[in-house]
Amino acid sequence: MTLRLGYGTNGLTDLRLDDALGLLADLGYDGVGLTLDHMHLDPLAPDLAERTRQVARRLTGLGLGVTVETGARYVLDPRRKHGPSLLDPDPDGRAARTALLVRAVEVAAGLGAHAVHCFSGITPPDTPTDTAWQRLAEALAPVLDASDRAGIPLAIEPEPGHLLATLADFHHLRTLLGDPAPLGLTLDIGHCQCLEPASPVDCVKEAAPWLRHVQIEDMRRGVHEHLPFGDGEIDFPPVLEALAATGYAGLTVVELPRHSHAGPELARSSIDFLRWATGTTDGAAPC
Repeated sequence: MTLRLGYGTNGLTDLRLDDALGLLADLGYDGVGLTLDHMHLDPLAPDLAERTRQVARRLTGLGLGVTVETGARYVLDPRRKHGPSLLDPDPDGRAARTALLVRAVEVAAGLGAHAVHCFSGITPPDTPTDTAWQRLAEALAPVLDASDRAGIPLAIEPEPGHLLATLADFHHLRTLLGDPAPLGLTLDIGHCQCLEPASPVDCVKEAAPWLRHVQIEDMRRGVHEHLPFGDGEIDFPPVLEALAATGYAGLTVVELPRHSHAGPELARSSIDFLRWATGTTDGAAPC
């Protein structure tokens, strides 16, 4: 099976969205991980439905698939990175994040996206762990209802430093919620290298039944820093072989959110590397 490769717009924030999509299509990507943010399909600006229709037409014209990602740093609060979260002590803050995720599901439906990505957030200071998990479950309930109605899975990502940080944490949430059908998993290959006890290959195999979205970049053990391919420690050919063997049909999206200054060049070098790593081109690994 051939993997469907994408690139995240959070690594192309210096480009207009229309230009970013054109670049990815020209490079041969199959799709895009579209982060809803002030510069790319702002989810809080007026006329969202019409702007979504315009982006949908552009994606269709370019032949690009899409996943909707919700990791914008300051989309809700210009002073707090990723705030407020689903774990915020303020109920109104949690409700604002829930409303944003419901809106993301609506945007995803308009775009024909195959999943909506999200994450839990960092446990606030002085918050008992059980309380944090309960807040997360309650805040996600309306989002899962919206996902169920839209027929688009919600793919939560284990994120280093967050309440939900590992695959084991994902299974804890799944059990806490009663294993709802719309709940799936975003697997970040770099995060597996960073902190999971199992290897990235074994993480892929373990996660396979719940995979709804995949992010990919290089990384080093114990260091949460998204790196271009070849700058970290991951041996990618066996990881990608294992991913293809699962039958995963969604996008595998390059995630380099701190490299927008070199976005166009990294988009080119990344697809060259992934084509080599998946055996679709011959020769030595690209530099």
